[in-house]
Amino acid sequence: MEGILPLWKPKGLTSHDCIFRLRKILHMKRIGHTGTLDPDVTGVLPICLGRATKVAEYITDAGKEYDAEVTIGFSTTTEDASGEVVEVKKVEESYTREKIQEVLASLTGTITQTPPMFSAVKVNGTRLYEYARKGIEIERPSRQVNIYSIELTEEWDELKGDTISFRFRVNCGKGTYIRTLAVMIGEKLGYPAHMSDLSRTRSASFTEKDCLTFEEIEMHVNNGTIDSYLFPIEKALLDLPKFIINDTLAMKVRNGSVLETPEHLRQVNNPIVIEDESGEALAIYMHHPTKKNIIKPSKILKIIES
Repeated sequence: MEGILPLWKPKGLTSHDCIFRLRKILHMKRIGHTGTLDPDVTGVLPICLGRATKVAEYITDAGKEYDAEVTIGFSTTTEDASGEVVEVKKVEESYTREKIQEVLASLTGTITQTPPMFSAVKVNGTRLYEYARKGIEIERPSRQVNIYSIELTEEWDELKGDTISFRFRVNCGKGTYIRTLAVMIGEKLGYPAHMSDLSRTRSASFTEKDCLTFEEIEMHVNNGTIDSYLFPIEKALLDLPKFIINDTLAMKVRNGSVLETPEHLRQVNNPIVIEDESGEALAIYMHHPTKKNIIKPSKILKIIES
């Protein structure tokens, strides 16, 4: 069995828990997920099976979409609803829709985030959450992330109360922490805040409508119909530039040969998908570090029969 199986992750499980459970359901070991989702987060988690594990990183690195809720008025240790309350500050003013939209617009584009202590980011070889569980506060490296769009998803004219909450949809690049984005929204308004709910609605080209639940996966395995719900490797690579080759070059790709970079891809910085004339992905190539206009193999995805 090989391909990509988009899972709708339920609350209460880590991404690793999902892999462990799927190995039992599918009776196979070569399975990989495509980016960590916290236990409290639901949503799209593409699972790579068999040979498709070779392309997991390209799904992880692609854009994501989230449906989130931020609550203004108190912050937590984990920046989400599962943490202990750190700071409380009663909201003493009301906010118009225009004001909130103005704040969201100010956080669109390339922004700088500092990963939360309860995160999987490694510092000195140790994940931040391991330091956090021991009560150790450590300096965290800030990084730039891309927020492509943020928009409100509910209709209202004004927010007021001791705490206020609102939902928004965000399209973002890799490495973005929506928990931290929620905290940043609060900072813009002058109050402590946290992410009170989160669901990932898109990962790369995979959306909620593509996903199966654990129960549905188990049913299709038992019925022998699970293959009908697997997506090909090519769907994970839709966002990458393509180089379509003939059978003669395909033989060279199988042997790991370098290729001349086609003119239309010479200014492209991303990895390049090598496809045959039928549209099947054969390999991932990258620009040669020292030879101009030459690309070399990074991953061979398909062995071509001679």
